[in-house]
Amino acid sequence: MIRRDFSERDIHMALDGELPADERTAYDAWLEANPEMKARSTRFTADRAALQAAFAGVLDETVPVRLRKVVLGETPVKAAVARSRWWLSAAAAVLLVAGGLSGYLAGIDGIGQEDQAEDRLAEQAIAAHVIYAAEKRHAVEVPASDKDHLQTWLSNRVGLKLVAPDLTANGFQLVGGRLLPAGESKAAMLLYEDDKGERISLFVTTESTENAKGTYMAAQDGPQAVYWLDKGYGCAVVGSLPREQLAVVAKSAYGQLLAGLAS
Repeated sequence: MIRRDFSERDIHMALDGELPADERTAYDAWLEANPEMKARSTRFTADRAALQAAFAGVLDETVPVRLRKVVLGETPVKAAVARSRWWLSAAAAVLLVAGGLSGYLAGIDGIGQEDQAEDRLAEQAIAAHVIYAAEKRHAVEVPASDKDHLQTWLSNRVGLKLVAPDLTANGFQLVGGRLLPAGESKAAMLLYEDDKGERISLFVTTESTENAKGTYMAAQDGPQAVYWLDKGYGCAVVGSLPREQLAVVAKSAYGQLLAGLAS
């Protein structure tokens, strides 16, 4: 029987049928000895089944070339702001299965003009928010209690000096953060929560080629994103708050992110 240290990666390999047969016995024993990992395996299995059921009618269809390029980060999305819910679900599924900014501060009060060429950043941020803001136990990889490590880790992985904004004046406390894919780059996601359990998230990435700012909503009844892009990096603040309140919180978060980048 093969004996080695297993990890969450092996859970995904086992679910995908990629775990070597000669490691299966040791893997099962590892799960039994680690209740948290066994619970995670059970949850991943349920998530997998839910996704398969949700997309049972389209799993065998050919993915349109345009959408395939969007998912792979080969082209920006250019379409109507009010998208149908299936596209947001598909974007969230891709994230689950897989795995801009100084000159604008003065004009931030003008948030509300959409820049269709930069929908992709907002869609990625909203898809990540839909998945992780709803999680109770596994919403973040590194909790706020380890804030210094969280900031250093995400800064090193994303390639920006990232300082988690203090949003207590806006009624939100930092929950923690995680690393996410963003096209061919990486993104940092910071999650915040107020005393009523309402959550907002910050999505920061270096994948940006032009300057833009705006607000974006993928579905009429879904969360919206306030975003900025500038000089090779971008930020989106996502939540289901009233539009005016989200803009105020986003302005505070954005200003602090800028200060952190410049320090």
